[in-house]
Amino acid sequence: MRIRPILLALPLLLLAPSAWAAPAASTPKAMCLSIEDGWVRLPPAPRPMLAGFGRIINRCAGARELVAVRSPRFGEVSLHETRMVDGVSRMRGIERLPVAAGGEAVMQPGGLHLMLMQPDATLVEGERVPLVLVLADGSEVPATLAVRKAAP
Repeated sequence: MRIRPILLALPLLLLAPSAWAAPAASTPKAMCLSIEDGWVRLPPAPRPMLAGFGRIINRCAGARELVAVRSPRFGEVSLHETRMVDGVSRMRGIERLPVAAGGEAVMQPGGLHLMLMQPDATLVEGERVPLVLVLADGSEVPATLAVRKAAP
């Protein structure tokens, strides 16, 4: 009796759906979130820590929540906010950033911003820094920041 090779492979395909399922990253649902006018201030000399700015725009039908940011160019990226407390400027990390449907979150000097730590090399003006925005539902959105001497 001769068994066809396709019949032997069928149980393996049924037991391993993750091998052929589409990845969750960059889903169309998540792609309605973006960073516009994103930039990194070029420091006068190499620094271990830089700041990223821009507008996080949510064109999605529902609210989205940013829970992490990463970049292959930096050892660590985190979302921070600077606030005046009793006349003193204080910076704190933000664990989750909700962005309402049709809304935006503005990252600017002296306020909400990205802390970009441990760059892999010195940045040059005009360079584009890749980012990945990680949302609460596990989806990921690619974004970029332009390296500039001053705000756009």
